[in-house]
Amino acid sequence: MENYAITVSKDKKEHHFEVGEYAHHEDDKCKYRVYENGNYVASFTPDSHDFLQICQNPGEIDEEVLHLLADKIEAHHPHGVNDNIRKLKL
Repeated sequence: MENYAITVSKDKKEHHFEVGEYAHHEDDKCKYRVYENGNYVASFTPDSHDFLQICQNPGEIDEEVLHLLADKIEAHHPHGVNDNIRKLKL
């Protein structure tokens, strides 16, 4: 899968990220890698309920920004992440 851009705003500052998904995700590895200005800055992995959790944060990105980013990544994948929640609502 190709990387895609996501912008997150916090305190009137915009953060422009590029997100890459690893289709062959293994439980002990991070599924989504995040880049800012071409540098690897963070990664996420789904928990047991398919909500994204911070896996690594080598770029020391503010955690609130990462949580906003996780929400946008989840919204970008309506049939993958959080599929369990959608089934409960049916």
